Amino acid sequence: MNRWLSRSYLTLVYLLLYVPILVLVVFSFNDARTGYEWGGLSLRWYHALFGNRAMVQAMWNSLWLALSAATVSTLIGVLTALALHRYRFRGKQLLNSMLFIVMMSPEIVLAISLLALFLLVGIQLGYFSLLLAHVTFCLPFVVITVMARLSGFDERLPEAARDLGASDFTMTRTVLIPAIMPALLAGWLLGFTLSLDDVVVSTFVGGPGYEILPLRIYSMVRVGLKPEVNALGTLLLVFSLFMLMLSQWILIRSKR
Repeated sequence: MNRWLSRSYLTLVYLLLYVPILVLVVFSFNDARTGYEWGGLSLRWYHALFGNRAMVQAMWNSLWLALSAATVSTLIGVLTALALHRYRFRGKQLLNSMLFIVMMSPEIVLAISLLALFLLVGIQLGYFSLLLAHVTFCLPFVVITVMARLSGFDERLPEAARDLGASDFTMTRTVLIPAIMPALLAGWLLGFTLSLDDVVVSTFVGGPGYEILPLRIYSMVRVGLKPEVNALGTLLLVFSLFMLMLSQWILIRSKR
């Protein structure tokens, strides 16, 4: 009886998670305009999507912003995690606490704070303000992910590499980076995902000259769900799966 209940519960959870995604993919090939009736298989809405220049431009803007934010936050996050792990300095505990404060703060509070800061220092709202904001809320997740990996890292390995004549650069390239590569990939993918689907912060700090995809979709669905959104969601799903498989391939190569 307990086994049947546990299997039923897991089945229900998986259905709630994956049935909406399956419906999204299936109806992206639906020829009908409405989302509650089936009109046959068609690539009509994919053609309509790529014919919508504003949507395509917003998609490229979001991808470029997510790539930039994830890369910058990963570079800064790795250096921050290494400093917190290796060194003792005044304010270390305060810095650790501030990372968790940013992670736990409501998005609306972070958005208003960043908007006030940008207006105070005179930063024009657009790509640069979006990049700074996305790096800000992605950075703590990268730092925590890398620090979790470093907590189980054997510090005797870098010492052994130096004893064998390796320079700091060689030790970092051949010992440290391969050891924390899973955390680097996990932090980068997490930052990319957080940046790609952010709406609240981007609404406050984004400018009219640089529109990103979440804001474009939000403005579209407020007046009714268009079938192009299903096609766009399917493409983003395929892209996410590709990035996941690529990260797994890199991890396998690094282990070998």
